[in-house]
Amino acid sequence: MKIAFYCPNKPLSHPQPSGDLTIARGIRQALNALGHDCREIAEFRSRWFWQNHRGRLQAAASFVSAYRRSIRFRPHLWLTYHSYYKSPDVLGPWISRLLHIPYVLFQPMYSTRRRKRKQTRFGFYCNRLALKACRHAYTNNLDDLEALHRALPAHRITYIPPGIFPEEFERNEPAGLAVRRRYGIPSDKTLLLTAAMLRADVKFDSIRYLFTSLAVLNLEQHELALLLCGDGPMEGEARAMADKLLPGRVIFAGRVERQEMPAFYSAADMFVFPGLGESLGMVFLEAQACACPVVALDTAGVPQVVLANETGLLVTDDGGTSLAQAVSRLIQDQQLRTRLAANGPEFIRTRRNLHTSYRLLSEKLGELAAGH
Repeated sequence: MKIAFYCPNKPLSHPQPSGDLTIARGIRQALNALGHDCREIAEFRSRWFWQNHRGRLQAAASFVSAYRRSIRFRPHLWLTYHSYYKSPDVLGPWISRLLHIPYVLFQPMYSTRRRKRKQTRFGFYCNRLALKACRHAYTNNLDDLEALHRALPAHRITYIPPGIFPEEFERNEPAGLAVRRRYGIPSDKTLLLTAAMLRADVKFDSIRYLFTSLAVLNLEQHELALLLCGDGPMEGEARAMADKLLPGRVIFAGRVERQEMPAFYSAADMFVFPGLGESLGMVFLEAQACACPVVALDTAGVPQVVLANETGLLVTDDGGTSLAQAVSRLIQDQQLRTRLAANGPEFIRTRRNLHTSYRLLSEKLGELAAGH
C-alpha cells in the first residue's frame, strides 16, 4: 500500500530532537518495514503560518507541490501525524479529497477553548476541519481521548498505546561502564541520569524542579552524581543553577544522539526527571527498556508510560520534597531498585512494544484503503 505521510508540526528532517519527531519517524519506519511504501509527501511546517504573509505564501506553494507529488506517487491513503491548533493540517483534508483517497490522522489534538482567543481561533478551525474530514483518528494518549470524542464519533477513534521498539533500547553493562569512565564516575558511586533539551519551556522547568529537589537531600550522606544529557539555549542558566544548588554534583554531557542513549541508561542507577507538562515522555520508556528505574512526578502523561511501584516511583508534585525522598529511598533500598529494574524491559516488551501497536495500525490502514 502506498501511503502519503505528512507531519505539519515538525517534518521528519527537523534538526531539533523531540518525542513527537521520534514517534513520527517510528511510524514511517514501521510501516515501511511491514511492506508499505510510506513517503513524506510534504515538509511544510504549518506552525502559526497564517500570522504572516510569508507563511501564507509557503502554505499555498506547499499545497501545489504536495498535490503534484501525490499525483505522481498515486497513494492509496493519506496519513497525517499530529495536527493541532498551532500546526493544523491544511494540506491533507483537501488533497486526499482531490485524489479520492481516505484521510487518516494519528495523534490529533482538540481543544475547544482555543476558538475563544483571536490568536488561536484560525488554527483551531483549521484543525477542526481536519478532524471532521478524517476517516479515522488514532491516538496514543489517553488524555486526548475525551476531547476527540467532542469532534468525532467513537467508532472513528482508536487508542494505540505509546511505546518504543524494544531492540533499540537494551541494557549494556560494558557500554555503561565505558560511560562512567568517560566522565570519571566510579563504578560504586550512585549515578542519577536525566535528559532534556535545555530550552525555555516545561523541559527547563523540570530541570529546575529536579535541581531544587536534589538540593533537599543530605548530600554528605548520599554520595551521588547527576549526569545530564541535553543542550540548548538555557544551558548557561542550568550550569549556574547547578553550581548554586548542587555544587560539584552535576555533569553536563551535552547533546547525546538517541542511538547512544542506551549506554547512558545502562550507566545509571536510576533515571530521574519530574516530567512537568509531559504529554507522555519517550525518555521514560527508553529508561525502563534499559532496566533503569524511573523516578518522576505522578502528573500529566507520565502514569501512561511508567508503572508506579513496578518499574518506577511516581510521587506527588509538592515542590520537590517527595521526589527527593523517592530518590533517597531508591539509593538505600538495593532490593527495590533491583526489582524495579528487572520489571522495566518486560513492561516495554509486552505492553509498550511498537511492533505490536504498529502491526495493528498497518492492518487498520489496509482495511480503510480497501474499504474505500
